[in-house]
Amino acid sequence: MHYKNPDQLLSNYDYQLPPELIAQTPAIPRDSSRLLIVFSNTHTHGIFRDLPNWLLAGDLLVLNNTRVIPARLYGRKSTGARLEILLLEEKQNNCWLALVKPGKRFKLGSEIIFDELGFLKATVLERDQATGGRILQFQIPTGKSFWDLLEQLGEIPLPPYITSSEASPSQYQTVYAVQPGAVAAPTAGLHFTKELLEGLAAEGINQAYVTLHVGVGTFRPVEVKNITTHTMHQEWVEVSEETVAAIEKTKARGGRIIAVGTTVVRALEGAAASGGLLPFRGFTDLFIYPGYQWRVVDGLITNFHLPRSSLLMLVSALVGRERLLALYVEAIAHQYRFYSFGDAMLILPA
Repeated sequence: MHYKNPDQLLSNYDYQLPPELIAQTPAIPRDSSRLLIVFSNTHTHGIFRDLPNWLLAGDLLVLNNTRVIPARLYGRKSTGARLEILLLEEKQNNCWLALVKPGKRFKLGSEIIFDELGFLKATVLERDQATGGRILQFQIPTGKSFWDLLEQLGEIPLPPYITSSEASPSQYQTVYAVQPGAVAAPTAGLHFTKELLEGLAAEGINQAYVTLHVGVGTFRPVEVKNITTHTMHQEWVEVSEETVAAIEKTKARGGRIIAVGTTVVRALEGAAASGGLLPFRGFTDLFIYPGYQWRVVDGLITNFHLPRSSLLMLVSALVGRERLLALYVEAIAHQYRFYSFGDAMLILPA
């Protein structure tokens, strides 16, 4: 099939990454990671800790304060067969959408037992067609809290391409993570230290927060040839009145809105989907790809993303697909580290 618009073809979001450039552990300290600074017509190389040099007094950094929950659980069926569960999204009180492995023969009504004493159990209610997951209803003993049991029995789920045992769960949380609910970290924020945030504030670079609980929508691969037919799984978002006011004040003064991560982009642009930015609390399934008309975000701090991912498409909408792939080729040539624990890119507005 011939595509009039090459930006709509999935195969045009491919690139070859040497496996040794997939970061297995984060930089220590966090802000010692490398930074590719991208301007409208040029780019340069730096270190993340020097971020204040590239931003202006009056700019507003918007960060995602979601916190990764210990969403990976190990359980067993009544037959004794072992199972791995990845919680994706809370549906209602103690009822969760989850991926189950192995799950092909996992029937409705099946029970999962998560600990030797049987304190935590769940029953399969239905199959979720969109994700291939299951809806699980957890049974919580009297006097026990689901979240307390999850903290005891669960693990922080690192991405599958991080195979090093040296990576600790605490390294997969931002220093400002306070709202539990994500199953993956908003990784652009992993580069910030408290000292760097304080230094930015001292330079007049303001900060505001949104919450987007990172779920399957962010890391689910795009599998359709024409990307415009891809459907994003919805993710829970909260953009407060305080953050909306800070954005409006910044724009009125001529300041720039710099999103820290693609999740912040989706939160802000999702909250402005009706035309103007309004406080928002609910779900977004916004899919951003080249041709998107920007409403809120001016610039972006982001990591280097997987080929054929919705995240790569979102960043392409900001800088252009061909230019982004050329920047990736240069980053590879300069031995940048890729993906969740990798280096970062700062995209500045023209």
